[in-house]
Amino acid sequence: MSETSPPAPGTRPPEKRLRLCLAASGGGHVRQLLDLEPVWRNHDYFFVTEDTALGESLAARHPVHFVAHFALGQARLGRTFTMLASAARAFFQSLRIIAAQRPDVVISTGAGAVFWAVLFARIMGARFILIDSFARFDKPSKFARIARPLASLTVVQSAPLKAIWPDAALFDPLKVLDGTPPPKQPLLFATVGATLGFPRMIEAVLALKASGGLPERVIAQVGTDGPRPAPVDGVEIVETLDFDVVQSLLNDAAIVVCHGGTGSLITALRAGCRVISMPRRFDLGEHYDDHQEEITAAFAARGYIEMARDAADLGPAIARARAKPPVIATTDPVALIAYLNAVLGKWQAGESTPKP
Repeated sequence: MSETSPPAPGTRPPEKRLRLCLAASGGGHVRQLLDLEPVWRNHDYFFVTEDTALGESLAARHPVHFVAHFALGQARLGRTFTMLASAARAFFQSLRIIAAQRPDVVISTGAGAVFWAVLFARIMGARFILIDSFARFDKPSKFARIARPLASLTVVQSAPLKAIWPDAALFDPLKVLDGTPPPKQPLLFATVGATLGFPRMIEAVLALKASGGLPERVIAQVGTDGPRPAPVDGVEIVETLDFDVVQSLLNDAAIVVCHGGTGSLITALRAGCRVISMPRRFDLGEHYDDHQEEITAAFAARGYIEMARDAADLGPAIARARAKPPVIATTDPVALIAYLNAVLGKWQAGESTPKP
């Protein structure tokens, strides 16, 4: 039977696979989309993300299109012209991508860099599933507030956000796992994440090592923007690492010191590391707002991690982490995956969105 022949009598025509655009900026945003693989793997899909080490690793396995990084918070840090130039680049990049790919549905966890892709896809008739980051415990992200009027479906991941947007679907993914922590090496891994440098955190780690406060071997991933720190005995300094290498280091590291991004926190907790987070601060010009402090405080309040707001806090935070068993935690997206699969199935069949 040729591809254009009608189905045999009594058989059901095969369902048309949806064309999915998976849009997310670097770090934890795109990692959550990876956790949702059972939703998108059986459809035609492509990613829109930033050109980071994680993005490059993703492109080795999946169809990926890159857009320039920009965020409204750059203007708050005095980088207005940088923001506008990058936003213009992302505008035209996104227009070319969406015009060529023509998705049926966009699924996005934010943030700013992929807004144009979401907007153009909606203009061209695609549905839009907005999943606000589980990094947002108390109030919606700026991306979600701006993009929500475009959304066909909104998903939030904390009860306070459900109270703000009662019509949104609620799925809290955070889950502590039982079991024995995996064996670890005497290794401390310090990582600044995929997008921004973080000299204050790296300098605090190096100073603690130089003073004899860290008996462990130290590997410090320091990023590419900013001066390279001076060498310290017992410390290996690298700028960027492939995501698979990062995962291997997390499997070995007894202690992880990281910024307050959800991607770094969750991947370290999932690997059974003792985690100390030093959040980037807006008042020091390290980030576009204080959402990392909000994330870190919430994780610390649940007992998942230790928090070091300043360099003076780092040694005591590491001591507290050493004194107790590590928490093994992850995001469990099973319920959200089932719901999204039901939604896409209904949309394929021309039906309305099911309730969660």
